[in-house]
Amino acid sequence: MMETIAFALFAFLTVASALGVVLLKDPWHSALMLGVALLSVAVHYVMLAAEFVAMMQILVYVGGVLILITFAVMLTQRDEPETAADSDEVVQP
Repeated sequence: MMETIAFALFAFLTVASALGVVLLKDPWHSALMLGVALLSVAVHYVMLAAEFVAMMQILVYVGGVLILITFAVMLTQRDEPETAADSDEVVQP
């Protein structure tokens, strides 16, 4: 009974975070949701008694791919230019 509840909880977490990856507009939050989805898939592998596959999931995907995506997002995001209404400076005509 407890295994079924744990499976349902992590299945919901996997589906919800996968939807978050697709539906969130901010690439940083989308990358974080991808990490949650990949970690919850690793939990599913542990529940199937495939601990080696779960560790490879964490090392390769969470440790490698997610860090690569995080660096790519951090290095390619542009700062939005400030408008005159947002800045504290007074614009002289």
